[in-house]
Amino acid sequence: MQLDDLEPEGKTKKKILFVDDEKRVLDGLRRILRGERGEWDITFANSVDEALEVLSDVDHDAVISDVNMPIRDGLDLLQAIRANERTADIPVVILTGNGEPDMKRRALDMGATDLLAKPVVREDLIARIHSVLRLKGYMDEIKNHGKQLEERVRLRTAELEYSRAEVIWRLGKAGEFRDSDTGFHVVRVGLISQELAKALDLEDAQVREIFLSAPLHDIGKIGIPDKILLKPGKLNPEEWEIMKTHTNIGGQILRAEPMAELHSSTLRTLTGIEGFARNPFANTGASIAESHHERWDGSGYPRGLRGNKIPIEARITTVADVYDALCSKRPYKPAFSEDEVLKIMLKGVGSQFDPEVFDAFQSSLSILREIRTEFGDSEESELHADGDESLSGLLG
Repeated sequence: MQLDDLEPEGKTKKKILFVDDEKRVLDGLRRILRGERGEWDITFANSVDEALEVLSDVDHDAVISDVNMPIRDGLDLLQAIRANERTADIPVVILTGNGEPDMKRRALDMGATDLLAKPVVREDLIARIHSVLRLKGYMDEIKNHGKQLEERVRLRTAELEYSRAEVIWRLGKAGEFRDSDTGFHVVRVGLISQELAKALDLEDAQVREIFLSAPLHDIGKIGIPDKILLKPGKLNPEEWEIMKTHTNIGGQILRAEPMAELHSSTLRTLTGIEGFARNPFANTGASIAESHHERWDGSGYPRGLRGNKIPIEARITTVADVYDALCSKRPYKPAFSEDEVLKIMLKGVGSQFDPEVFDAFQSSLSILREIRTEFGDSEESELHADGDESLSGLLG
């Protein structure tokens, strides 16, 4: 490899790689291109392997290659360039003989940008190089513009995702505030449920849905009368039946489509679009709200579902909810130690809890302890209306 030296400093030059196995050809190219070195940064390689090594080290704007070379020819080089994501967009001009029509067709089929017949005429060579460099410039401009658009879309999508998640989590917090002061309970339930879903090897999209939706498990308590929800003593059978309806209420709240009754023209006026795709978090949240009090043995409510008929997201949230509630201080009970919590929960394996989910829970205990330490209940850790910084950290 030889790099044309004596190049003046200044603007960024276009980098061009010439490939030919004959030294005399490269020397001839060096001579006829001497006048262009102020504009171009020219590199020479005498084999395909050497050319690929050069391209792996430095990005180039164009490659000019002879087709007939020993061991690996110009078409091998072209194929390698197009197969590499980093170099796939580099324009490649193939130098061919006039008596090689099949070679020309093959080169074009394999992605050659242009062809140039040998022997090379200086004016033709310079004109072709200028042409492919303009093409490369257009392609780079389009690519950069595409990246800018992708970044804008990514940021906008992240903003919308955050806004949607924030509403979901604040809605879950609203349900908790009606019941009692439970601090960061809904946050921890979301995080713990996420870890259990990961331990069960659920798909990433489902893990995220569970993470964002689990805090809505008790949203239905919004619909329970205060005289029952806030009653200090034990509920009587009639009151208990009313309390159990919070599962159905939660499902109804989250399955409802509040904008479905809007006339299409009204929806278009409000949003600028004709309609919305169903929010996947609402579906998952509804499933959790309805079924997080179902039990593995079928003795739960509201539908008495048994085993795997209970949605997996609900089975996960059940374990997360019970674990965090037992570990937390409440007006009606102290916080239990982890040993006490595990003893209590072990009694429910196979009756209240899915054994497989419980195994995932036990294998994740070290991470769950960290979650409870980082998001422990205190006055400072409350998710008040001005708690955007804490929420932003959780939602990434």
